[in-house]
Amino acid sequence: MPPPPVLDFAGHRFVALADRALFWPRHDALIVADLHLEKASWYAAHGQPLPPYDSHDTLDRLARLAAETGARAIWCLGDSFHDRDAAARIVPAIADRLRGQAAATKLLWIAGNHDGLSGGAWGGEVADELIIDGIVLRHQCDPAETRPEISGHFHPKVRLTIRGRSVARACFAGDARRLILPAFGSLTGGLDAQDAAIAKNFSGRYRAMLVAQGRLLSFPCRGAAGDDATASRIAIGG
Repeated sequence: MPPPPVLDFAGHRFVALADRALFWPRHDALIVADLHLEKASWYAAHGQPLPPYDSHDTLDRLARLAAETGARAIWCLGDSFHDRDAAARIVPAIADRLRGQAAATKLLWIAGNHDGLSGGAWGGEVADELIIDGIVLRHQCDPAETRPEISGHFHPKVRLTIRGRSVARACFAGDARRLILPAFGSLTGGLDAQDAAIAKNFSGRYRAMLVAQGRLLSFPCRGAAGDDATASRIAIGG
């Protein structure tokens, strides 16, 4: 299996992972967004019973990526829980898994607009945002931010035609200054990467990017303000 592709952003080298995550080797940090834990139990509480396995599956994938990358830290960029009452619905097995993950890696929860995070957070730390090496990591991007920024919130996806069939895949969306991560949660939907709600966060052209067969595929998108040169400065390597 080929190694995952490299994505150079804001003067730093990241690894783009097929399972909707980013790894920062410089800090041994796995970066994910929008886990939406306990989404199925939220639907069940509102009269739409779904199999209660989404949190287990999401945490399975998170633990696997942490082991494969050798991550010493996991940074979750908001909406890690589907709603503010999710903590009250988490069964002991899920709570134990969260505490175990926090014991194995330094777990940081960036607060999102859905989260009901409280002190302790199953052994992790809670913050509004993280600034490291000049890059701001937060839940929702700020169009007025002039520093490089990594965020989540929008669940970007790209629609492709493969062998005559239309297929939607979660993707990264970014230019030289801003990078929006796909939703990591196993029970999350998505918003087209070219939707106006995403495009308005970019001053010019940007790119939708996804990992397939060990390659980072890149598709141009038009930003809210027309064309500029920023998208071309994202470097994609092997």
